[in-house]
Amino acid sequence: MQVSEEQLLHIANLACIDLDKNEIDSYLENLQDILTFAEKVNGVSTEGLDETIGANDKFNVFRKDEIVHFSDTEALLQNAPSKDRGMFNIPKVIQ
Repeated sequence: MQVSEEQLLHIANLACIDLDKNEIDSYLENLQDILTFAEKVNGVSTEGLDETIGANDKFNVFRKDEIVHFSDTEALLQNAPSKDRGMFNIPKVIQ
């Protein structure tokens, strides 16, 4: 699958990446390498292989979610760069 410069710029726009004119060729080459590798991986036969989650026998140990009330909120917020009404005040991240 070949990627055109127009497609690369569209993808960069969706990812909010500003590309300079001199970066386009490098990004285009890297994206093409990734897609070529993905095509090779997709072409590998998996017939006769067992389904696996990971490469080894280790697994995640999940703990039960429990609500724990903490009474000293001032201690929690003492290093907060900004706080409002007893809560962390964080900058807006969605445009």
